[in-house]
Amino acid sequence: KDDEEADRIYDAIDKRMDERRKERREKLLREQILKLRQEKPKIQQQFSDLKRNLSEVSDEDWKNIPDVGDYRNKRQRNPMTEKLTPVPDSIIQRSAKSNDTVNTLDSRQQNYGALKTPFPGDMTSGFTTPGASTVDLRKIGQARNTLMDIKLTQVSDSVSGQTVVDPKGYLTDLQSMLPAYGGDINDVKKARLLLKSVRDTNPNHAPAWIASARLEEVVGKIQVARNLIMKGCEMCPKSEDVWLEAVRLQSPDTGKVVIAQAVRYIQQSVRLWIKAAELEFDLKARKRVFRKALEHIPDSVRIWKAAVELEEPDDARIMLSRAVECCPNSVDLWLALAKLETYQNAQKVLNKARENIPTDRHIWITAAKLEEAHGNMKKVDVIIERAVKSLKANMVEINREQWIKDAEDCDKAGSIATCQAIILNVIGVNIEDEDREDTWLEDAESCASHSAFECSRAIYKHALSTFLSHQRIWIEAAYFEKSHGDRESLEALLQRAVAHCPKAEVLWLMGAKSKWMAGDVPAARSILSLAFQANPNSEDIWLAAVKLESENNEYERARRLLKKARDNAMTPKVVMKSARLEWALDRITEASQLLDEGVQIYQDFDKLWMMKGQIEEQLEHSDEARTAYNLGIKKCPHSTPLWVLVSRLEEKCGHLIKSRAVLEKARLKNPRSPELWLEAVRVEMRGNNRQIALNLMAKAMQECPNAGILWAEAIFMESRPQRKSKSVDALKKCEHDPNVLLAVAKLFWSERKISKAREWFNRAVKIDADSGDTWSYYYKFEQQHGTSEQQEEVYKKCTQAEPRHGEKWCDVSKHISNWQLKTSDILPLVSSVLEPVL
Repeated sequence: KDDEEADRIYDAIDKRMDERRKERREKLLREQILKLRQEKPKIQQQFSDLKRNLSEVSDEDWKNIPDVGDYRNKRQRNPMTEKLTPVPDSIIQRSAKSNDTVNTLDSRQQNYGALKTPFPGDMTSGFTTPGASTVDLRKIGQARNTLMDIKLTQVSDSVSGQTVVDPKGYLTDLQSMLPAYGGDINDVKKARLLLKSVRDTNPNHAPAWIASARLEEVVGKIQVARNLIMKGCEMCPKSEDVWLEAVRLQSPDTGKVVIAQAVRYIQQSVRLWIKAAELEFDLKARKRVFRKALEHIPDSVRIWKAAVELEEPDDARIMLSRAVECCPNSVDLWLALAKLETYQNAQKVLNKARENIPTDRHIWITAAKLEEAHGNMKKVDVIIERAVKSLKANMVEINREQWIKDAEDCDKAGSIATCQAIILNVIGVNIEDEDREDTWLEDAESCASHSAFECSRAIYKHALSTFLSHQRIWIEAAYFEKSHGDRESLEALLQRAVAHCPKAEVLWLMGAKSKWMAGDVPAARSILSLAFQANPNSEDIWLAAVKLESENNEYERARRLLKKARDNAMTPKVVMKSARLEWALDRITEASQLLDEGVQIYQDFDKLWMMKGQIEEQLEHSDEARTAYNLGIKKCPHSTPLWVLVSRLEEKCGHLIKSRAVLEKARLKNPRSPELWLEAVRVEMRGNNRQIALNLMAKAMQECPNAGILWAEAIFMESRPQRKSKSVDALKKCEHDPNVLLAVAKLFWSERKISKAREWFNRAVKIDADSGDTWSYYYKFEQQHGTSEQQEEVYKKCTQAEPRHGEKWCDVSKHISNWQLKTSDILPLVSSVLEPVL
């Protein structure tokens, strides 16, 4: 017995120690399994990314998947012919006899009467077996029906005879019988024992009762949970958390009884009274609960707010009058009362509010809004100014960010005067003098980004009044008015700007363009004449005047202006514009003469050489064009467009080898030039040398790994299945390159993923709105797959952006026959000549 007892003790100790190490052992085992799964993942995990990609496969792709061939083994594909073995005659005879009827009895049947048969091997009468009777299937069916009837009778109502089984709720009842907890039952048992120990040790500990009830609720024993929490209410009658948990677990009707008991024990609990009101579905009953609560807790702001929300405006005003007496330090109650009062009474209410709460800014701002709403604009500035002084006197820190946020709220609410008064009084608080300009401009941009345009306008106005001669602020304010204001406000601002900053050419040009776009050409001319007086040798103003005249078909005036510009402020750009105007007017001789003079003076200006060669190409003088280009690349060896023009001229003349040699020489002169590499690749593609083009592209990617134009071209050089992976690599290298984003959009377009293509087109135009190629492809995409509204939206955005760059865009916009076309005219032309996306 001693040994058995010792064994039991040791077993109990081992079991106890094993339970202590169980958690650590299981954790270690889980870590080992996780590590093994990471080293040797299942096949299902290896193909999880491919499975996710199956969601993008369209119905048409599913239908085009080829059928699986017959991969069975040879024996399954070529089954052997069935072998049929004939049945022996003895079996056929025995089967026939079993169905026969006889009309004679043999001697044995006559002796035993067919009721008894002798035991096999013994013929004595003591060893006999009873005869077998036939099976009556009809009786079996009747017995089964009787048994079913008995079972249905047991579950039927003895009075009405109706069944008590609910056919609709039967499955629901079965589901409710299942435990909702899916964890280990041993953990539940341990938790029960632990919580029981806590309750027994400290029965007045409310969290223990709540945790016990929630444990039973989790495992599906809702009635046990209710009993436990009600026991907790008895043991902890002063804990509002226990009462609230009890109300939550009970049904609504029982919950009302429980909450009534709770408020008897804890009459000062705001949460219990609000819960009691929530349980009431009748509006009158809810009002009654809140009024009862206010009798016990008259200083609760939360209950006052909830009670006022249920009342009509007249009753709410009466209640708020009482509320501010009970809670004089609640700003929300004072402001709510002021909104419901008349103008004179609201003024009195806000004055009382300031007396009771002298440290809150919202009361002052509300008073300013009140005066603005009634047309007293002069009082608005006075109130905000007094507010800042009063708050400072009461030791309240003036926080610029908070006040500017209040100004933005006033702007969005339509209180423009209050918004401007706030900006005027707090914009300079706590800022050093040397930081004022930068800080104010940042504040103006921030307000504009939050759609608080009046705030931005007020900040710019104050900044301009402080820094009258600062050109930067005037330009920022002018661009703001151009984007968010109207034409009148912009012109008024520009008129003031050029008076204080007459040397700011951009301000003069913006003013002239505004007048020109409005159709007032004489006013635009007068502004430019004033600009000439202030800036007599300004190239930009000369060229703006020329553009104004040429766009309005005043060609002779434009030519005279250009001649004056060449005499007074000759620059290579002026020469170029002069030659271009002559070329556009089909005065080839004058244009060539101007270019010859220009290249003698400005030999390193590549655009003059380019125009000279292009004019010769237009006249089909290939040798003269080649001579002009070759002279140009000698004087301007780093001009990439000039090298490209030489290469294309040789290719046009059928000299592919010369074109290739020109580009190789250009790359030696200009290493790491993605434009030259791209042109070399395209030359080979146009010459049907795909493999050479691929090799060149590989070299180009090594030399210029972050060139977006090369990645964009490489995507569509790949076969269709490889394009997606190539686009992923391109985005890794050039995530924000507009050429790559455009290529990805075209890729989705080619795969007929319309929504994704539209999303990537939007990204591309947001990153670079100056790319005309992106706008053109976007417009063509919407022409094919978008609605008329979407096409009009793209057209309008492109016209506002006024793009000037892009390979296809410049080919059309800079063609000499299109020199007078505007953005709205160029966009449809470029879209029509774009290659289809395949």
